[in-house]
Amino acid sequence: MKKDSIIVSVISVILITLVVASIFFTIFSMTTHNKLVEKRNEVYGQQAQIENVLQARVEKIPDLVKVVERYDLHEEKVLIEVTKAREGFDNALKSGDMKAISDADDQVTSALYNLQVVVENYPELKSSENYTMLIDEISGSVNRIAQERRKYNQCVQEYNTLVEKMPTNIIALLYGFKPMPYFTASEEAHSTNVVDFEDN
Repeated sequence: MKKDSIIVSVISVILITLVVASIFFTIFSMTTHNKLVEKRNEVYGQQAQIENVLQARVEKIPDLVKVVERYDLHEEKVLIEVTKAREGFDNALKSGDMKAISDADDQVTSALYNLQVVVENYPELKSSENYTMLIDEISGSVNRIAQERRKYNQCVQEYNTLVEKMPTNIIALLYGFKPMPYFTASEEAHSTNVVDFEDN
């Protein structure tokens, strides 16, 4: 009889342990899943904010091209480059892929830089009120973009840490949460910036 009661006790302890472990894992799983969803949605929200700021910048490009075209520059190649860069950005934005958006933004920055270098040869255009206003608005967006990128990358870092860190990585793996890419600028974009005409 004693042997049977010991077996029953052992089985009871095992069952209770399994039930408690199951309850604990369910609570941990739900809490972790909800935290991952929250952090992922913060990344998506910040991505949308970056897209808004970048979109606001490229929306000025057609107006800038029109102003420049009025001065009959013999630099059609540069204007085509700016227009193509804007179209490339629009396509990247539709894809929602942060790497594509970042690369397209680098192309826009590079094209605008080349345009400003060309404008240096046209003092009348350079001093035009319309041109100055548009280029100031476009240049002013650089700080806003940098700030939104920083916020986005911070959100990505927090989310990726949860996805990769033990023991939350187990829940991330179970529910298909994957690390998200940082918003990085290319080496070209680091060296290509808005031209500062202050010294000229």
